Amino acid sequence: MSEHKHEVFSTSKAHNLDNVFRRLIENPNHILRNHVTAGMTVLDFGCGPGYFTLELARLVGDTGKVIAVDLQEEMLDMIKEKIKGTDLDNRIQTQKCSEDKIGVTEELDFALAYYVLHETPNPENTLKEIYAILKPGATLYLAEPKFEVNKKEFMETIKKAETIGYKAIKKPWKLISQTAILKK
Repeated sequence: MSEHKHEVFSTSKAHNLDNVFRRLIENPNHILRNHVTAGMTVLDFGCGPGYFTLELARLVGDTGKVIAVDLQEEMLDMIKEKIKGTDLDNRIQTQKCSEDKIGVTEELDFALAYYVLHETPNPENTLKEIYAILKPGATLYLAEPKFEVNKKEFMETIKKAETIGYKAIKKPWKLISQTAILKK
């Protein structure tokens, strides 16, 4: 994974992660609905202010669970504020991670790492940690922004993931993202 970028997205720019324009080109329901079903336990790694978290919670339903993990407590607070007093409050568990460890031990049916892997100090270790908690046959949806991670870098990431044990099953085309669906 060449030219690693390790720069954490600022909470002062969190509004840029959840806006009308982004919803037009990266609709959370459209992206997730074929991968997440009721009753699943899912991870939203690098959840930020909850752009995907809330849709994940809707998709897992009353019997599912979303573990929203972020390095910044302020991002997690934004999610807590959004779900306070709603039926999503019981479906979402927020958890602060450290720079080098996600810290989730619960087995997962699905994991989402959207625009975050390039921000981690060691992407390969992050992929290994997610792999370890995915159930057999579970999915990791990986996406990186094209304006931060070029195609060559993304393909290097996919090759590293495959050496860990992931199987790349699909690379959906997205306007502003490099994406891959990886299975354990």
